[in-house]
Amino acid sequence: MATSCLPRLGVREPCRYGPGRRLHDTRWRAVPELDPAIQAFYERGSEAARLTGGFPSGPLELERTRELILRFLPEPPLRVLDVGGGTGIHASWLVELGYGIHLIDPVPLHIDQAAADGRFNAECGDARDLPVDDGTYDVLLLLGPLYHLLDPSDRRLALQEARRALRPGGLLFAAAIARFAALLDMLVRLDTLHAQGAMAAVTHAVRTGEFHGAHHGMFTNAYFHLPGELQTEITDAGFAAPSVFNIEGPGFLVPDFEQRWADPARRQALLDAARLVESDPGMLAAASHLLAVTHRP
Repeated sequence: MATSCLPRLGVREPCRYGPGRRLHDTRWRAVPELDPAIQAFYERGSEAARLTGGFPSGPLELERTRELILRFLPEPPLRVLDVGGGTGIHASWLVELGYGIHLIDPVPLHIDQAAADGRFNAECGDARDLPVDDGTYDVLLLLGPLYHLLDPSDRRLALQEARRALRPGGLLFAAAIARFAALLDMLVRLDTLHAQGAMAAVTHAVRTGEFHGAHHGMFTNAYFHLPGELQTEITDAGFAAPSVFNIEGPGFLVPDFEQRWADPARRQALLDAARLVESDPGMLAAASHLLAVTHRP
């Protein structure tokens, strides 16, 4: 397994990439460790295709996430910080729309893949200790870090860092996995809730939010939010009260998702269903992913 690309105390590592070339970061920083189980999961390389077909409902998540972002995103030019930006799927899209992008991710493989685009900066870093100056970005995407930080103090750090990086009035888009997502997915779509260790892991997640899937070969370690909990964590970090949206709606549960998505009329039905319940309080708790939208006062 590759080691994390984050600089450690007393260690200097070349981990900054620029458009079409590799730059060298000469800062010395003490930063938090990435959970080895999470890093090992992403070093397998599956993230590159997750939203485009590697995961059954990934295309629905991708289209709806972009739809919601565009609903609130002002016209370019704007400076966008994509924290936990993975392989650059959102960064590449936003660059095409005319936005200036800086991507940060803790997984070396993701940085290699994102840097290959050549149109935006991609840098190793951690959401809890962003290597950026105060108030320098108009928009910040946090579309993954919150559900891989199981300790609430780590999530608080990530949100405080997001606030620090944004200018006053800057927009935050923060994604979370909903509390009952694994229970619903494993019972309805995957039919894996009977597998050894599955019920214990899901029961713990439902009761505490902590999903230790890495111990059972199910996804990886993650935190699953209740909608109100996500709102509270964001406001406690100094943001305005967020609007929270159900990204996929009930469509993530259909067992024949690929076939439905391939048919234009049935695809439209999946999207319409998601839009219909995107703000319904009862459906938020039954979501797969949540998207919180807010701004720095």
